[in-house]
Amino acid sequence: MFQESASISPQSTPYAGRSIAPREKSLFDLLDRGPSAVVTGIQRRWRRERRRRKVGRAYDMALEVARVLPRHARVLDVGCGNGFIAHHLLGMLGGSVIGIDLDENAEAPIDYRQFDGTHFPVADQSVDAVLLCYVLHHAQQLGVVISELRRVVREGGFAVVYEDIPESWWDRLVCRIHTLKWRNRTGPCTFRLEKEWRSLFRSAGFEVVSERELSRWRNLSHPVCHRFYVLKAKDFTLVQG
Repeated sequence: MFQESASISPQSTPYAGRSIAPREKSLFDLLDRGPSAVVTGIQRRWRRERRRRKVGRAYDMALEVARVLPRHARVLDVGCGNGFIAHHLLGMLGGSVIGIDLDENAEAPIDYRQFDGTHFPVADQSVDAVLLCYVLHHAQQLGVVISELRRVVREGGFAVVYEDIPESWWDRLVCRIHTLKWRNRTGPCTFRLEKEWRSLFRSAGFEVVSERELSRWRNLSHPVCHRFYVLKAKDFTLVQG
């Protein structure tokens, strides 16, 4: 007589010496349903994997930013995109993080506000830090955006800037492709050299506290020279004088 079989956990099924996760078993179900189901399933998995990578990259960038900002800082994330950097940053720093972008909503659960791409919807000197992740090259009125940046940061506060730098012919090519990709949404992009950014930041009333070059291979779909700037806001009286 056979003994009564042990209950099998729905989370994993022994097969050929290993466990098959539910995600793997679903592939068999798709194969049984026919080619169209297989294509649909692959598309869903591709979107899920793409989302996972975006969230993971956002976490890494948030960690990088959190290391240069004070705990419990009030942060404004300009051009926050899906909002996951802001979401992770809030968990790391505490304080408060506001995300703003052109879209009506963000994917991540954050304090989100839509803006026109130029004027920041926050009060004068109301934040301790502003984050701009690959945003400034999209600005159609860069001078106004930089003025807004200085307006909202308190004296002694910080700005953290990621930017693409067209140092070589390869960088210029990649930046050109990026411009073609984004021009219908945000308008033409304007990329600047490292010395141009430094001059622009200083003239707007910021001290360049630190900067470093980042690997161009951080984003394989956009392999260009990247730079990471940490800026400190000077006294307004010194700027105006």
